[in-house]
Amino acid sequence: MSHESSRRSFLSTAALVTGAIGWMPRNTNAADPVPPRTTAAPPFSLGIVTYNIAADWDLTTIIANLSKVGLKHVEFRTTHKHGVEPTLSKDQRAEVRKRCEDAGIVIWGLGSTCEFHSPDPLVVAEQIETCKKFLDLAHDLGAQGVKVRPNGLPKEVAEEKTLEQIGRSLIPCGQTARDLNCEVWVEVHGKDTAKPSRMRTIMEHCGHAQVGVCWNSNGDDVVEGAIKPSFELLAPWIKSCHINALDSGYPYRELFSELRRVNYDRVTLIEIGEKVDPTHGVLLLRYYKRLWQELCTGATS
Repeated sequence: MSHESSRRSFLSTAALVTGAIGWMPRNTNAADPVPPRTTAAPPFSLGIVTYNIAADWDLTTIIANLSKVGLKHVEFRTTHKHGVEPTLSKDQRAEVRKRCEDAGIVIWGLGSTCEFHSPDPLVVAEQIETCKKFLDLAHDLGAQGVKVRPNGLPKEVAEEKTLEQIGRSLIPCGQTARDLNCEVWVEVHGKDTAKPSRMRTIMEHCGHAQVGVCWNSNGDDVVEGAIKPSFELLAPWIKSCHINALDSGYPYRELFSELRRVNYDRVTLIEIGEKVDPTHGVLLLRYYKRLWQELCTGATS
């Protein structure tokens, strides 16, 4: 990398860090709930989604950077440089698993792009089969689950029909997950489908114990400055959680308070849109971890 490229990459990382720091004292809405502070450690952990902070990091870099920062959990998003994909052979899967286990890294999950809203039944069937392939990979890697997503509502189809289709399409995925001792996590995602009330409808149509929700920290969650109404809609299904840029104004203190309240003892995973040069990843993750710790101290039951 040239000196100028390295400088630009560092400045980009610094901007991300500065933005996150700048969020902390800001009150974006006077009505925002501010939970009382606590010294108790949260029951949940911090990890990363490779989207997009580690999109250009290979497996060696991911392991090294997480280890340096003291983070243990990773969700491998498909198509990224780490190369953790269903196309890996059994031997390659065993090698990835061993490398992570030897370093104390937990492969929390796999981030697929499987989606089930298409009006074409053949497309939906293909997506279900792809999800099953990711579940097989998750099983071989010792991962907890596979993330899938809704990604919109086709205008030519009635909303209720599409929501039911998505929910029912998740059932065979859940059945495979049960057989493989894994889970399926439906990310709160997509234009129109990210609305928590619609996500609840999807989950009610599914009704499979191995299928849960991946909370995604979206703007659609916030109602009059608070997330509690949205959180309560989906709380029975939350099995994973994505958190994003801490300068977004999202009420993270309240989110962490709600996670404590429902005894969520899993993982909150950093998912930010900007790619970060591997040489600056440790800096950003250290700042993010410290900010996360600060935000969690305001989260009490």
